[in-house]
Amino acid sequence: MKQEDLNKPVAYDSEGRPLYAAPQTHESFAKGQSDSYVSKAHGIDTNGHDYDPKLRVQNAEANEPHRVGAVRPIHMSDEIQKLCEESRKQYPALNLSDGEFVILDIKRHPIGLFLPVVATGAALLASAAALILYPGSDITDGSGLPSFNQVLLPALLFMILLGVGGLIAVWVYLQNQFFLTNESVVQEIQHGLFSRHEQTVSLGSIEDASFRQVGIFQTMFNYGTIRLSTEGEETTYRFAFVADPRKQIAILNNAIESFKNGRPVDPYET
Repeated sequence: MKQEDLNKPVAYDSEGRPLYAAPQTHESFAKGQSDSYVSKAHGIDTNGHDYDPKLRVQNAEANEPHRVGAVRPIHMSDEIQKLCEESRKQYPALNLSDGEFVILDIKRHPIGLFLPVVATGAALLASAAALILYPGSDITDGSGLPSFNQVLLPALLFMILLGVGGLIAVWVYLQNQFFLTNESVVQEIQHGLFSRHEQTVSLGSIEDASFRQVGIFQTMFNYGTIRLSTEGEETTYRFAFVADPRKQIAILNNAIESFKNGRPVDPYET
C-alpha cells in the first residue's frame, strides 16, 4: 500500500488556503513547504513561523481580515512611558496595561446636579421655616401640641438627614466617569452609595459611537448622551450628561479609527 504524503494538501478552504491531513511541523515550514496566508497576501518570501510579528500586526487588516489590533512597539518611546506613568499616578483605580494611557476623562455635566441640590435646599428651607414659625409655649400649652423643645431635636435630626441625603446624591452623581485610553473605553457607573460597577470595551470592538441631544435645555447648555455599540453581542453602552458631546465623540471616533487601522492613537487629540 502506497504511503500518503502528509506534506501535500488534501483540500483547500474557501479562501484558497491548503488543508493538510496532519499538522504541519516547524521543520515543514522551515523547508518552505507551506507559506502562510500573511506571506502570500503581500508577496513576501517569508514562511509563516518566521514571519515578523510586528509586521503581521501592522498589516493585520489586509493579511488577517478578521483580526483587529493596535501596533504596540516592542520598546516604548520615552514620551509613551511618561504618559503611561502619569496616567497611573493620576488614575490609580484604573487597570492600565503597559503602554496604555488616558486621553479623555469625561465627567458628568454640572447641570445634572440642579435637581438634587434644589430639592435638598428647598426641603431644608421649608424645615427651617417651619421650625422658626412653630408656635411658642403660650399657644401650645393646653392645645395638645408638643412644645417647641419637644420638636426641636427631631426637626434638627430630620434636617441633618436631608443634608446628608443631598450630599450622597451629589457624590454618587460625580462618581460616574467615562475614560478613553489609547486602547479602550472605561465607564465607571455608580448606582448608589454601595452599588458600583465598571465596564471596559476595547476600541477594536466598538462598531458605532454617536451622541444625542434632545430638548431645548440640552441644546442650550450643550450636554447630551454618548452611545457606544459593540460588535458580536451588539451590546450598547450609554453615558448621560456629557458636556460638549459632539467634541468628545469626534475625539473618540478618531481614536477608534487609528486603533483599527494599526496607527498609534494621538494622545493630544483633546
